[in-house]
Amino acid sequence: MSKISRREFLKLNGAALAGLFLAPLDRQVNLPDEQQGRVLDASINLHDRPSFQGQIIETYWKDMLLSITETTIGDEEPAFNRVWYQISRKGYVHSGAVQPVRTLLNPPLPDIPLSGAIAEVTVPYTDAHWKPDKRFPVAYRFYYETTHWVKRLLTGDDGQPWYHLLNDKWELSYYVPAAHLRIIPYVELAPLSPDLPLSAKRIEVLIEEQSVVAYEWDQPVFMARTATGARFSNGNYATPPGIHITNHKRASRHMARGNLAYNGYDLPGVPWVTYITESGISFHGTYWHNNFGRPRSHGCINLTPQAAKWLYRWCLPVVPPAEPGIYKNYGTKVEVI
Repeated sequence: MSKISRREFLKLNGAALAGLFLAPLDRQVNLPDEQQGRVLDASINLHDRPSFQGQIIETYWKDMLLSITETTIGDEEPAFNRVWYQISRKGYVHSGAVQPVRTLLNPPLPDIPLSGAIAEVTVPYTDAHWKPDKRFPVAYRFYYETTHWVKRLLTGDDGQPWYHLLNDKWELSYYVPAAHLRIIPYVELAPLSPDLPLSAKRIEVLIEEQSVVAYEWDQPVFMARTATGARFSNGNYATPPGIHITNHKRASRHMARGNLAYNGYDLPGVPWVTYITESGISFHGTYWHNNFGRPRSHGCINLTPQAAKWLYRWCLPVVPPAEPGIYKNYGTKVEVI
């Protein structure tokens, strides 16, 4: 069995160390060693100690960028996620509403394959415009570690390099500053444990423990915390129990459904999607919360982007690196218990 240290476990689930406030995203600077946090909720409070019972020092708002200077374990509540982040060495915020992010700018790559290439956002957020010029309206805001299908590199009306992106849901075109996206090299998309037969791999989704465990020949080789389907005011969205297979995979997916004011969602660039049902239930990376350990999804199995990418590469079928996805009549066995 591959052991996971406490440090690695916390890293996998979003804990991170040391950082500074974000410089403006249009400045050509790299901050490779600095850990930041993006506020996910409409607002969150900074407390004087790692507890919701602590005194409130100040309030932060959605998409504000914070300096994470320490990670610690807080009060016994909430029991499912006791990780707190120290911010600028002056107080603490609960990790569930903060996405650990970095600011890494990338050189533009002109040699995009004709079929396109998958890329990830490497800055806390970037705005996708309808035309390759910041004077044009914003179509969507794309967030850190979301993935997008790049069609080509071009020079915008502003003289800067932009990537032309294709939306997978509505086949619309967006344009993003090239420095904010990293074209993922094929070596990072190579399958994991490719020599094992189909029967050697399986995945368990443990609802009570809110955990995902991957096995090779009945030996656990990977574990991650998750957030599975929950009950909302408009229905029960529990992740369906039973036996499923991972026969449909996409490196990126624009997920949208329902009324945004009534438990709906509109989420472009959901990364590393591995479907297990024809109705759309899947493993996937999550960038709109960092609160794993209790049910909260519309049926899907929420993971960190890093954990979702590992499963995407490990389970079958294998997605060719020059293709956005694959659909087969076979896949890795998944048991939701």
